Amino acid sequence: MDMLWFLLIGIAAGWLAGQIMKGGDFGLVGDLIVGVIGALLGGFLFSLFGLSASGRLGSLITATVGAIVLIALLRVINRPRL
Repeated sequence: MDMLWFLLIGIAAGWLAGQIMKGGDFGLVGDLIVGVIGALLGGFLFSLFGLSASGRLGSLITATVGAIVLIALLRVINRPRL
């Protein structure tokens, strides 16, 4: 059951990050991938700054923040160069 919640939170976080960052229409699988990687990145960043989030809402916030950072990093990497 925990894996199901992890996947659902990943999908929601990926979708939220796409809405916040405008233009992140990744589809269901893309949202899941962005959300899961974002959850890992968000957990790392939160621990780096000494922050902690608990419960499902805290997990969603952590994953969404991580997914936003991931999308921002991908945009910087994929930015066209002159």
